[in-house]
Amino acid sequence: MRYQIAGELADPIACHCTQCARTSGNFAAMAACRSENLRLLTSSTLSWYQSSDNVERGFCSRCGGNLFWREAASTQTFVAAGTLDQPTGLRLSKHIFIGSKSDFYDLTDGLPQEEEG
Repeated sequence: MRYQIAGELADPIACHCTQCARTSGNFAAMAACRSENLRLLTSSTLSWYQSSDNVERGFCSRCGGNLFWREAASTQTFVAAGTLDQPTGLRLSKHIFIGSKSDFYDLTDGLPQEEEG
């Protein structure tokens, strides 16, 4: 699975919701881009999973890697920051769904925190 992004990526957010935790093993750091700027170079192993009524998640069916997240009516696709080539030039911007975060870690980086998304 290979992709390319034309245009800018937003600084990643750290999502601590239970769905992200279950698909990534911890919180998920996701950077948004315009969906039209995401180009799939090879996608034979890309599968989409409808995780809720209006959200789907893209993952690699070969390795199970968490790759994308998008809302049905949105013009943005969120890309798993760990799948980006380095250097990214990005910095984590905030934490969301901290009310759902697991109890085995603390948030001490001083970034904004939101109970919900």
